[in-house]
Amino acid sequence: MTRARFVVVSVCLGASLIGSMASAQTPPAPVATQTSAPRSRVMQTVSLLGGAATGLVAHEGGHIVFGAIFGAHPSIKRLDYGPIRFFRIDHDLVTPKEEFVITSAGFWVQHVGSEWILTAHPDLRHESSPFLKGILGFNLATSAMYATAAFGQFGPDARDTLGIAVSYDDGKGMPEPVVGALILAPAVLDGWRYLHPEATWAKWASRAAKIGMAMLTLR
Repeated sequence: MTRARFVVVSVCLGASLIGSMASAQTPPAPVATQTSAPRSRVMQTVSLLGGAATGLVAHEGGHIVFGAIFGAHPSIKRLDYGPIRFFRIDHDLVTPKEEFVITSAGFWVQHVGSEWILTAHPDLRHESSPFLKGILGFNLATSAMYATAAFGQFGPDARDTLGIAVSYDDGKGMPEPVVGALILAPAVLDGWRYLHPEATWAKWASRAAKIGMAMLTLR
């Protein structure tokens, strides 16, 4: 897949997932308060985007924290991939097991955050909580985008799924599409939990998938 297609797929997945969180707000305000509706919508959008930004900081913070724990001197570097201009967290050369942990840490942070949100707010879909929806939307969208890149094995060389794949089992590695499936599974299940909070099976299946990914460090 070309770089241009990668950008289109990533943007569409991210926008659709986070946008779905924004659309699931409480019913419109009574007629008497309709004059304040535009301002309210602006504030909700700002809060939603703030939640997404918080999710990004948390994900990258996971890499930084574990990089620091292993003495790998994490640093922020520029990322250039086709038309994409962003940043990435870089670190010194470490052992394959340490690399596996550092690279996986962003997803672990997402899993903890999503689990806390969906456990504390099981009916989040019907709550007026745009900030929490922004965090959850970012987590689901990020997992979906990384999984898409892993299945197609495209994207920047610094992508997390590739780092996880090549460092697994002390460097023996695993196919990157398998990593994509491991990351996508809890995201799909958490999306189902958001839409169907009564689905107990999805809650426990999601938790099992998240724990299973963390347990791979014992390999």
